[in-house]
Amino acid sequence: MTALVPDTPATGRTPREVADRYVADVAMADPLIAQRFGLPTSREGFPDHSPDGLERSAELDRATLRKLDLAESGAGDDPAQRRCARLLRERVSTRLALHDAGEGLRRIGAVASPVQAVRGAFAQMPTGTDDDWAAVGTRLRHVAPALEGYRAALRLGAERDMRGGPAQVDTVIGQLTGWTEGGGWLQDLVSRAPDRLRPGLDTAAAAAAAAAVDLRDWLRDDYGPRVRSAPDTVGRDRYALWVRHWTGSRADLDETYAWGWEEIRRIESLMRDAAGEVLPGATPRAALAHLSSHGTAVYGTDAVRTWLQTLMEETITALDGVHFDLPAPLRRVEAMIAPAGGAAAPYYTPPSLGFHRPGRTWLPVGGRDRFPVHELVSTWYHEGVPGHHVQLATRVLLADRLSLYQATLGSVNADAEGWAMYAERLMDELGHFTDPALRLGHLDAQMMRAVRIVVDIGLHLGSRIPADAGSGHDGARWTPALAAEFLAGHIGRPGDFLDSELVRYLGLPGQAIGYKLGERAWREGRARAERRRDGRFDLKEWHTAALAQGPLGLDDLVDELERL
Repeated sequence: MTALVPDTPATGRTPREVADRYVADVAMADPLIAQRFGLPTSREGFPDHSPDGLERSAELDRATLRKLDLAESGAGDDPAQRRCARLLRERVSTRLALHDAGEGLRRIGAVASPVQAVRGAFAQMPTGTDDDWAAVGTRLRHVAPALEGYRAALRLGAERDMRGGPAQVDTVIGQLTGWTEGGGWLQDLVSRAPDRLRPGLDTAAAAAAAAAVDLRDWLRDDYGPRVRSAPDTVGRDRYALWVRHWTGSRADLDETYAWGWEEIRRIESLMRDAAGEVLPGATPRAALAHLSSHGTAVYGTDAVRTWLQTLMEETITALDGVHFDLPAPLRRVEAMIAPAGGAAAPYYTPPSLGFHRPGRTWLPVGGRDRFPVHELVSTWYHEGVPGHHVQLATRVLLADRLSLYQATLGSVNADAEGWAMYAERLMDELGHFTDPALRLGHLDAQMMRAVRIVVDIGLHLGSRIPADAGSGHDGARWTPALAAEFLAGHIGRPGDFLDSELVRYLGLPGQAIGYKLGERAWREGRARAERRRDGRFDLKEWHTAALAQGPLGLDDLVDELERL
């Protein structure tokens, strides 16, 4: 088996060597990690989500922490080694805490569970040559054992009373149905292969489809009834653990919940002003509805992909050399249409090491043919430039200066989402939302992230809606029904998107609050740096230094940003 990092000793002498060895070991066990980051591997297939596979992964984490103890003691005063060690220890310790709490045995959800990983693996596979198609066929033949191992973990979790939420189970059943109904994406995938290769690929796709049907039927007929009485929410202890996973922080949840309400009130005031410019006398909801029906829009999936591509290229031209330094590899980013069957929210996938595969933004279309522009611009500043693409592609570009771990596995979700939120606010600061419709769309996106804080914490902790919220349910405890009503009243997005959002919050506890928490950390770090430099602050220099430092948990991010 080919070594992924051949010059990294198995027993690391420094924290960076331990971290990079960890990447090699994880990628050998998880072909999807190798694929995502462009690491060489001789395996096609999927990670082992069976109980035994989960335990092997945990043992690797334990061994890595033991190695880090030894390496860290001899690291000296090198700040780069200390940052790498701090990140690795926090991330791996949190992974172990989740494993020890049994979270891998009830990991089912609409967005980030093994089912979506199987689906997403094929979206990134090249299909230009016969060898590429042979790799697709090999991976298709691995679908059945991968789903069976995953089923074994869910079965053990149910036996131990560690059960997934009913809403997540129902959603995944629907997704698995979509794999096969009307031909499904599996058949669509192999239909693009040359005719001479079709017999073998058709057989492999049929086997994968049968495995998906088997899992769907088991979830519907066996697992589903066993979890029907389980709550969709997780409670304070599990929620705090997941917040630590997503943010790298032991956040004060009660303070965060109160701050979320403050942000809602602040953004509501701004939206009222913007709505009047779009449609005099209109409320924000009415103005957004008007834009959705009568505002500027792009028609057709090909046209919207081209429009988004042009937007990102124009943004690169506007920012490069002025507010950012964007080397040539970062100036390549592709707008893509997302494969059907996933969540309704856009997303980004980073480039591979060496940039053989570029960074890509993905737009789920959900059968739509009309795409209002006011919903797209701020989101693509977030997903593309100067948001996720600039930050995450910079880490790939600097992989030789950072540890390989910091450039790949060591990402902290709230750090990344916080930067992307900072990027949206930065574009407003730089004057890119002077059009009233685009500004209202930007503020609507900001409102969505503020609403996420109170809904996510409120649901999972059973918090009360404040007595002065003006929601019509003041003082009541959150329920999914109240959350759905609140989302519809505060976010100007289509109903199917809001339904998907609610299922996402229930299935990814703690993830939704990281956007605004991360934004707060990034903005506070910049503000402190500006005060410390006292008139000598250069925004482009600070952006360059901030992006080069690698990922950090929010407990460390502000202090590091202040020092730049």
